[in-house]
Amino acid sequence: MIILVDGALCSRSFGPTPKLAPLLARHFTVFTYDRRGRGESADTAPYEKEREVEDIDALIREAGGSAFVLGLSSGAALALLAAASGLNITKLALYEPPFMVDKEAHKPPVDHEARLKQLICADRRSDAVKFFMRDVVGMPAVFAAAMPLMFPVWSKLKAVAHTLPYDAAVMGDYALPAERIASVTIPTLVMDGEKTDVRLRRAVQATAGVLRNAQHLTLKGQTHNVSATSLAPVLVKFLGG
Repeated sequence: MIILVDGALCSRSFGPTPKLAPLLARHFTVFTYDRRGRGESADTAPYEKEREVEDIDALIREAGGSAFVLGLSSGAALALLAAASGLNITKLALYEPPFMVDKEAHKPPVDHEARLKQLICADRRSDAVKFFMRDVVGMPAVFAAAMPLMFPVWSKLKAVAHTLPYDAAVMGDYALPAERIASVTIPTLVMDGEKTDVRLRRAVQATAGVLRNAQHLTLKGQTHNVSATSLAPVLVKFLGG
């Protein structure tokens, strides 16, 4: 059994999991789900990241009491939080948890979660997505400005923009929670892409260095938007080994 945990702005119908799940289903029973407030999933206010850990726990119980877990981007940070909370995860795979470990690298505004909430409350969904991409993640302004021109993709991003404060809550100040995750001792595969921004690659290396039972793997030719066909065989080898 494997549970797939999406990152920001992604769901069962948008992002990497729709292509990844069928490839993994040839080898495992795959659980995909819409995180709170996305797709077909309901939402309960006020949001607390601990409820998302409880959601993963509910899926593990549905899977029979234990499961493998794959987390992607901020979903990897959430999966790490779930493992550190003592959930019965037997193996953990993480792709580019977006911690920010470089002292001189881009850092999100200290009040980024509050500002995202303000934009959503004002129904400024496009501005919320732009702020997330440009100011929080550090995407070059020219690319963030061009994203609305990709209308089919942009409309899907806006549809789940109200969940951006949730990922902000999961990530906090984006610092690596070394003390918290040091308690995770299950076999863990921490992955990055060969062509990913060097900031993320350093974060992946730092994450693997903190975990007691982790291995680090770089996927050739991949970026943060990892290809399902590149990721699936690596997961099959790690989880099935």
